[in-house]
Amino acid sequence: MNSNRQSPQAYRFGGFELDPRAGELRKQGRKIKLQGQPLDILTMLLEHPGEVVTREELQKRLWPADTFVDFEHSLNAAVKRLREALDDSADTPQFIETLPRRGYRFIGTLDGGSAVAPEGEQRRLARRWIGYAAIVLVVLFGVAFALNLGGWRDSVLHRSRMPRIQSIAVLPLENLSRDPEQEYFADGMTDALIANLAQISALRVISRTSVMRYKGTKKSLPEIARELNVDAVVEGTVLRSGERVRIIAQLIEAPTDRHLWAASYERDLRDVLALQSEVARAIAGEIRVQLTPREQVRLASVHVISPEAHEAYLRARYEFYQARNVIPGRQRNESLWRSVGLFQQAIQLEPTYAPTYAGLASSYDSLADERHREVAAKSREAAEKAVALDETLAEGHSALGSVALFNEWDWARAERELKRAIELNPNFAGAHSSYALYLRVVGRFDHAVSEINRARELDPSNLGLQTNAAHIYRCARQYDRAIETFQGLLKLDPNRWYDRYWLGVAYIDKGQLDQGLAEIKMAERHPEADPWARAALAWAEGLAGNRAAALRGRAKLESLSREQPVSPIARAIVHAALGEKDQVFRSLEEAWQQHDTQLVFQKSQVRLENLRGDPRYQDLLRRMGLPP
Repeated sequence: MNSNRQSPQAYRFGGFELDPRAGELRKQGRKIKLQGQPLDILTMLLEHPGEVVTREELQKRLWPADTFVDFEHSLNAAVKRLREALDDSADTPQFIETLPRRGYRFIGTLDGGSAVAPEGEQRRLARRWIGYAAIVLVVLFGVAFALNLGGWRDSVLHRSRMPRIQSIAVLPLENLSRDPEQEYFADGMTDALIANLAQISALRVISRTSVMRYKGTKKSLPEIARELNVDAVVEGTVLRSGERVRIIAQLIEAPTDRHLWAASYERDLRDVLALQSEVARAIAGEIRVQLTPREQVRLASVHVISPEAHEAYLRARYEFYQARNVIPGRQRNESLWRSVGLFQQAIQLEPTYAPTYAGLASSYDSLADERHREVAAKSREAAEKAVALDETLAEGHSALGSVALFNEWDWARAERELKRAIELNPNFAGAHSSYALYLRVVGRFDHAVSEINRARELDPSNLGLQTNAAHIYRCARQYDRAIETFQGLLKLDPNRWYDRYWLGVAYIDKGQLDQGLAEIKMAERHPEADPWARAALAWAEGLAGNRAAALRGRAKLESLSREQPVSPIARAIVHAALGEKDQVFRSLEEAWQQHDTQLVFQKSQVRLENLRGDPRYQDLLRRMGLPP
């Protein structure tokens, strides 16, 4: 844009005259009421006819950085007032053209100057004749509509509804405070809106993990929608100022980038849960999605929570999700323990808010590898409290199912609780993933594949979930699909050493021993590789007939066990590759005594497949309650 252009004393266009020095707009000599930002916007557009004036340029000039204002809402309102003054239309503009997500452009013809577009006058005359024709058509339409000729009115009403929306993504709400310390609050509002919409069974709602990768993105909405495979997106802003919260949300048709609806909501912090529910109900109403009676009740039910308790709850969830983005290790566990402390703080402040207990249960469950018996008991206690306070809370049932699956080995309860979680929230990707793991544990691999695929549809960018999917494909003997998934993960992040050694296992399962051994060697050399990578290498060397290398690997694994815990299952795998069957069963018995969580995967443990016919193995499965 040329910013050095001289402004004339007056701009004339389409019967209007703007005097920028006097700050007056006239039409055929009559003064038009227009002032403030709408007048300033018109001036900027006329200074640069035919050129795009970006939203950023408008914000910089008209709303300085120290101005406390919701820019998006204010800009849209100012442009609307400007169009009303010019009798202009956003759909068929004569003067002000909108360029979605970019800015605005003056497209009329300036009198006494060059036309902005060569066909500007012809376009205006054409629009005039189209307008006359439209009036005639409207009259004819009204008569036909009133008489409902041939049921035509009903047909028109049906076709004129909002486009059918069956899937939706809520993009991260923008933190208008610009304070990085408030990011947890904006993320929490996004999370709550997703959770409320996810309860609607007729709607596919993309999970939090996948939408958060678009935070601060420059991608267009149609591009995001294509990647997430959704019909519409919700985007907006959140502003917390003192004891007040304001959310502005807008619904956008994904393929066309067309705005379908927008609204602003403001409440006191104490009523923030009601605010979240109101926004979700408004969106559901706009897209005319069919709600069941139970869903209507749940969306209308609101719990009052103190601002202090809600603050601790949101910070706890923020820490929990930060931990989920970190490769398992000390840093991840530190974030999880911080989330535990914040959830406990929230419970002390508000002991009857069920989601806090469900969040605490999930944090403990994610720590299960650290002190699994201790934290598993605490996870169960918190999940049962959550369900006691709110039986319809899917997160509580999912946490109970996870504890039953990995720590109590109560397969019947695990299935019951996980299916109940999915029934309550069909869009809960985590529950679908956990149920897929249950199906893997009991050996129902084909059903496990369908469940994990459903989870991937709901959370397509969740890397941990994709790792689970690759394992299930491998167990279902869909080796090519497993290899492709592991390779895709490594393209996104070559440092995922555990995906690399499992890629090697998948190659070996398929019969490509040399390629598998090469991948496992690369993984084992990674500085953060754990004992499982070392065990996998010893196992692969044994299968390759490199007994000396396998024995060295076993010795390194035993040496490592003096520095950190090593699962007896890892030892069993190495013994199996060396043909040491008695040592395999001693290790499996040790795992049984320790209640090792990895023991639950025996039905899908391909690396011990040659033991399936041994009576000792059948006895182990019987004691675990697993089918033979």
